[in-house]
Amino acid sequence: MNQVDVTIMGQVYKLACKEDEQAALLQAAAYLDQKMCHFRENAKIKGADKIAVMAALTIAAELLAIKVSDGPLAGASVGEVSTQIQHMNKTLDEVLTLQEDLF
Repeated sequence: MNQVDVTIMGQVYKLACKEDEQAALLQAAAYLDQKMCHFRENAKIKGADKIAVMAALTIAAELLAIKVSDGPLAGASVGEVSTQIQHMNKTLDEVLTLQEDLF
């Protein structure tokens, strides 16, 4: 594990991550810092906890709005794909349970 220092809204955090995940962690921290600083400066929200919640909600909405570009779920949002996967897992569990009961 590597120790990585990231700065979010002027506060330094020491985080542990695998070496091959370090670049992604730094990129994620920079993105979060940008979102949180935006809310602090433009929305005039006071309190790091409220700023963090607003940034998290914005990032979650962005993630859920991302569309799958190709394949059988083309045009579906990440949330819709997640729902489909959950439905498929439930169906598979039911079928496997029925097969186990037969043998």
